Amino acid sequence: MSKLIKTDICVIGAGSGGLSVAAGAVQMGAKVVLVEKGKMGGDCLNTGCVPSKALLAAGHAAENARKASRFGISTGPVSVNFDQAIDHVHSVISGIAPHDSVERFEELGCDVIQAEGKFTAPDTLVAGDSTIKAKRFVIATGSRAAVPPIPGLDAVPYFTNENIFENRVCPEHLIVIGGGPIGLEMAQAHQQLGAKVTIIEMMSILPKDDADMVSVVRDNIKSSGITLYEGSKTKEVQSNGDNVRVIIEHDGIEITLEGSHLLLATGRKPNVENLGLEQAGVEYERTGIIVDERLRSSNRKIFAIGDVTGGLQFTHMAGYDAGIVIRNALFKLPAKVNYNAVPWVTYTQPELAQAGMTETAARAKYGDSIRVVRWDYAENDRARAEAETTGFIKVVTTAKGRILGAGIVGRQAGELIGLWSFAISQKMKIGAIAGMIAPYPTIGELSKRVAGAWYTPSLFSEKTRKIVRFLLKLG
Repeated sequence: MSKLIKTDICVIGAGSGGLSVAAGAVQMGAKVVLVEKGKMGGDCLNTGCVPSKALLAAGHAAENARKASRFGISTGPVSVNFDQAIDHVHSVISGIAPHDSVERFEELGCDVIQAEGKFTAPDTLVAGDSTIKAKRFVIATGSRAAVPPIPGLDAVPYFTNENIFENRVCPEHLIVIGGGPIGLEMAQAHQQLGAKVTIIEMMSILPKDDADMVSVVRDNIKSSGITLYEGSKTKEVQSNGDNVRVIIEHDGIEITLEGSHLLLATGRKPNVENLGLEQAGVEYERTGIIVDERLRSSNRKIFAIGDVTGGLQFTHMAGYDAGIVIRNALFKLPAKVNYNAVPWVTYTQPELAQAGMTETAARAKYGDSIRVVRWDYAENDRARAEAETTGFIKVVTTAKGRILGAGIVGRQAGELIGLWSFAISQKMKIGAIAGMIAPYPTIGELSKRVAGAWYTPSLFSEKTRKIVRFLLKLG
């Protein structure tokens, strides 16, 4: 017989967002049921952010060893054990997994049901042998790799982020279809670990990022030995014995590529199927569940967060969304999302980080009244000491100095962007950054230096010199 459970909040999906809602709500006194049909921790822990960054760390370590001669250090030929690199990936996952485990959430007080959940009514979800009636539901089912309709794809083996970390043999030649963050990160990781790599991108790589910064990443990708085809259409894939053949159209010419392995990194698809959304009265589109600024669906008692809404697909966004839902569902506060200061990072070498508006977006909204300042890594003493002078920081402001956006391409860009995300969220002016004391020598000095550069035209102008000369005459 079906077991009836009555609860305050039922969360569907135990990825980053769902776990944040469940942990927060239960510790604040709510009765919580957590439903997950797959692995606890979701995509981020098992097949996304965590394993990809662990593999990148292995690749970067190999590359840094190859470059050690810059400092007068000889390592000899670098030997890579790809199987051990994958061991590192899984050891990182295993180390984090207890934090996201069924046992931990049951200890917190959640009722965890490991089964597929499906709505049968606007206030009822069935999961396994349980029927759950809740005052509020939170759909946090995430997304999965989108598989494009390429002719012949159903007849060849291929990787997505969901299975590539199970591969324990370094590809002889990895062909990557897709030049977004996932495609570039996995391409670079595998190239640094010994694979020949080719990237195929229909448009241009990293289209959401600042074009000037993308050019730095592009140059690095090409100089590392990775072959890059941008503006190229993948027309067909074929099996050729143990290899895969990919036929593309590039600059009007048909080119045939042959590789040992194929990786698809062509975007994400929200997990909205088999949830019974129609029975729940929840409206959705191909891009995800439709929500308002309070993350409520068309059924006001059902919220949706993270990737399943089709918005910005970052783990930290799911965590942010979770906070909005808790304020609405538990405290009845009309909290609304504000994505104006969202940071994101592509973890290639060099890293590329962005927060707020790019220069292009700012010009589209404010015209030529904006001001843009930049500072090169080559002008930073710590970057020089570490022989990591590639890259720059760019900040976009209004004419009066309010910070609209910032982008950084270079070493530790992901670690530096948080300051700018905070400044944008607080509607700060650039003078606040210029006036801070930055420790020397650090890469973080870039932020202070670029902020100071905003004042250079006025501070060292003829008008300023006249004022100074006049004041000095006064004694």
